[in-house]
This record gives sequence, C-alpha cells and structure tokens, in this order.
Amino acid sequence: MSDKKRFNKWKSLGKVLLVVGLVSALFLSNANDALAARSGGRIGGGSFRAPTRSAPSRSYRAPSGGGYRSPGGYGGGGFGFPFIIPFFGFGGGAGGLFSILIFIAIANFLVKSFQGSGMNSGGYQSYGGYNNGGYSNSATSYNPSKISVAEIQVGLLASARQLQTELNELAYRADTATPTGRAMVLQEAALALLRHPEYWVYARAESHLDGVDNAETKFNQLALAERSKFTSETLSNVNSVQNTAKYTASDSLPDSEGAYIVVTVLIGVAGKLKLSRINDTNDLRQALQDMAGIGSDRLLAIEILWSPQATGDTLTSNDIIVNYPDLKLV
Repeated sequence: MSDKKRFNKWKSLGKVLLVVGLVSALFLSNANDALAARSGGRIGGGSFRAPTRSAPSRSYRAPSGGGYRSPGGYGGGGFGFPFIIPFFGFGGGAGGLFSILIFIAIANFLVKSFQGSGMNSGGYQSYGGYNNGGYSNSATSYNPSKISVAEIQVGLLASARQLQTELNELAYRADTATPTGRAMVLQEAALALLRHPEYWVYARAESHLDGVDNAETKFNQLALAERSKFTSETLSNVNSVQNTAKYTASDSLPDSEGAYIVVTVLIGVAGKLKLSRINDTNDLRQALQDMAGIGSDRLLAIEILWSPQATGDTLTSNDIIVNYPDLKLV
C-alpha cells in the first residue's frame, strides 16, 4: 500500500472517530444533566396469580312453570294438585277422600324427587351460575388464558402542579390491596389526567395480548424500566403499604415550557384490551377513557408512576430526550 493510500485511510478513520466523539460528548452531556436527582411517585398492587373462585355452596332453582303450589309447599312440573283430582273421582264417602289424600302424598313425593335431581323444567344450574338467562356467575366472560398489558404515558408541562397534588393525595388514601380499590385508583388517575388537557405535550400508548406467564414478564419489565428512571421513590403505596423517602433538591428548573411532569399508567387486564396509537389529543383522551373503563373483575395489576413527585423538582427537556425517547408530540 502506497503512502498516499495509507494517509487517506487514516484520514477517513479520523473523521469517523471525530464524529463518534462529538455524538458521544453530546449524549453524555445530556445524560449527565438527566442524572440529576429525580423524585418519583408510585401507586401499585395486584397479581397475575389471582385466586380461583370457588363454586357456590348453595343451589338455586326456580319454581317450575305451570304448576300449582300445594299447601305442603311443593310445586311443580305437571304434578300439581289440579292435575291429580281429575283422575280420581270423589265417589262420595270416606274411602274416596282417603284415596285422594294417598295419591296427593305420592305425587308430592315424586315432585320432591324430580326437584332433588335437578330435572324440574324451570331449574337453575347449581354450579357456575344461571343458565336460563345466559348469565354466568364466573368472574369474566372472556378468555382467562389471555392477558393484556397496556401502558399510557403522558408528558405534561410542569405548571400542572395540581396534577401532582392529586396523585400525591391518591397515594395516601388509596386501597391498593383489593380489586375494588385498584379499580378506583385506575379511574382516579385517568380522571386526574383528563382534567388537565391544556398541559398535555407528549404521549404514547401500547398494548400487548399474551399468555399469563409472558404477560406477567412484560408487565414487570415495563414497570421496572420506568422505576429505574427515578433516583428515589419518594412516595409509594404498593398493596396498601405506604413508604416515603427524603428528597434532596437538585438544580431544577422553575416551572416553564422547558420543565415537565411524566405520568405512566400501566395495567394488566384479563382478556383483550386494544389501545390505538396516539397521534393527537383526541386519541389520548379516548385511550384514557378506554383504560379507565376496565372493571375490578378484569383488572389484575396496576402501576401508576409519576416524576417528579417532590415539590421543587422538575424534569428538563434533556430528561425527556434521554429517558422518554418514545414520547411524541400531541
């Protein structure tokens, strides 16, 4: 190789190294700025291993149609009192009356036997719920082997301080150890975001449908990824266990267009929950409403995460670039 070719080769390599160095320096400067202490709040609870409902211990049966309820309390299915008398004439005298009473007793015995075996015409199914009206007493009417993991993330201007206050208050009073309490947390968090559309700047949504094991893994991965962005979880309520941590203020920006709050709502839902891609505020509003409509019977697990949590702390533009690159303008 000639000296000229060797020189050109090293010259090209030098240019590449220079570009890499400049990009690295820019990234590290943003990263160092983003490594400033950031507080975070967390509300969570639930499990993908919810206990199975036991079968009802009592059977419910409706009175059979068309039958007359006799004075003895037995009804039913074509053997009622009016259907017996025509077959046995009164005939006059005590003998005829005695025969009638005997056959009434036999008929009532047969009705009891049919009712006990669940063969009466208006009977309910004793296990799993009611079958006549098409209502099932099981927890859900969807496929329990499939679980959706859905996430909505919203970036708001830091001037939405009232939102932080609402989330803080929710963390202090929420019951995250019960299905009903977790459903309430989801609705209240979504409502808090819906109340502040004038501060929405960034957003994204995603959802995945998978089996129990894969869905649980995906949920845990997403939750840990968001929690790792906090320097400290300064306020948390997980399964109704509350914790607080002291926050050491860093050089945070005042409330301005360059300071933000990011809220993440992550849920595990039995069955299918499809969230559309968010392109504008209307899409974001619809996604929040769809998520908030999930009932306690389907909501398996929830994580509400927001940063900053502590008063005086804010996220900068660099924080958004480094830690939330998937957010898009709405």
